[in-house]
Amino acid sequence: MKIKKGDLVKIMTGKDRGKEGKVIQIFPEMKKLIVEGANKRIKHLKPKKQREKGQKIEFDAPMNTSNVQLICPKCKKITRVGYKKLENKEKVRICKKCKDLI
Repeated sequence: MKIKKGDLVKIMTGKDRGKEGKVIQIFPEMKKLIVEGANKRIKHLKPKKQREKGQKIEFDAPMNTSNVQLICPKCKKITRVGYKKLENKEKVRICKKCKDLI
C-alpha cells in the first residue's frame, strides 16, 4: 500500500471532499484507511441497565484508499507515489512531482 500511517492526505471524493487530515489507521487487506476528522459516523447505543440512558457515539469510519491522495511533505502538493531503490537495496517512496523522498 502506497499510503502509510501518519501520512498527510487530501480527500478527493465524497462528502468530505477537499479536507486534509492525518492517516490514523490502515486496513491493507480491505484497501481502506481512517483519516482524522473525516467520514464521521454516529452509532446509537442502547442502555444496558434499566435506569441508564442511551448514547450517541461519534467516530471516524474507514474510507477507500482510492478516495484520497498523498500530500508531499516537501513540496506541499498532492502527488502520486513512486518507488526507488537506494544503494543499500532499500526501497523508499518518492514524490512524483518533486522527485524527493517521502
